[in-house]
Amino acid sequence: MTPMAPRKPDTPDEPGPTSSAAPSPEGRVAAKAQPGAKAKTAARGRDRWRGAPEGAHEWVSFPDTEEERTWMFDVTFLESPWTCIFGRGCQGVLTGPAPELVQGCCSYGAHFTGGKDVRRVVAAAATLTPEQWQFHGRARRPGKRRPDVVVRSKSGDLTTRLVKGACIFLNRPGFPAGPGCALHQAAVARGVPHLELKPDVCWQLPLRRDDEVADDGHVTSIIRQWDRRDWGDGGFEFHWWCTEDPEAFVGRRPVYVELADELVAMVGKKIYKRVVQYLDARTEALGGPALPPDGSTAGPAPRAVTGNGRAARPSTPSPVRLPHPALRRPAT
Repeated sequence: MTPMAPRKPDTPDEPGPTSSAAPSPEGRVAAKAQPGAKAKTAARGRDRWRGAPEGAHEWVSFPDTEEERTWMFDVTFLESPWTCIFGRGCQGVLTGPAPELVQGCCSYGAHFTGGKDVRRVVAAAATLTPEQWQFHGRARRPGKRRPDVVVRSKSGDLTTRLVKGACIFLNRPGFPAGPGCALHQAAVARGVPHLELKPDVCWQLPLRRDDEVADDGHVTSIIRQWDRRDWGDGGFEFHWWCTEDPEAFVGRRPVYVELADELVAMVGKKIYKRVVQYLDARTEALGGPALPPDGSTAGPAPRAVTGNGRAARPSTPSPVRLPHPALRRPAT
């Protein structure tokens, strides 16, 4: 399935979803310092989510107040510290590890979402210079006014051309401007969002939007992480994929903040604001990231003890944020 074309941003605001954080238990007595209590608390925090099924994610859904649509968001991925590690440990998407090629996920070219996507990328390519784009000469064919960067497959799909085993826009190691997408590098140099120049699928990764239409016409729009299966059968032949490896979950901000521009382009400003309101409320109720850099699990305050040293029984369960599956794997 090809990625969904981005939805045009909306403008008016609307209330966000409510948070269902549990209140602090009444009658809780302040915990006394105990030898090794910090280590025990950290271990107990990590154990809180041990019962989660392998690969489990948390989700939030809410109705769109202006359309016959329900929105569903992958909370676990949006709260995670995933970040792109292109050129910083990314092993690529070939059948074996190839970090030295610095191809990232550009080895097979980009599938366009439609004519509008094609026209925008071709127009952007026409503005690139030979200093910015290694294969500028390969794209400029004699007698053609527009850059020759698009091909149509036997199945009818439109994709970017491949040159020397990867996307024509991918500058390779040794090029003076450095390895990486020429469109992305041009966007950074111009100070504009890279989604203005790159193909839709390229700026959406590692996010994906799926629209499912019920028999009655109601639409469920799902925003989630991009998985191997989304590449088709070939995805399962990849040696490595970034949303599965903890090495890619080293960002300083959660995905819903890090990829704010991308999310707004995919769902619109109003819906994005509702999601942010909900996720911010979760952070306030549950604490910081699910797995801080020190390896402990942030969340509600540790269970208190009474004067006789016994654990005080809370009146309600303490909610716990579920870490991303890539971060729940046992250490090897």
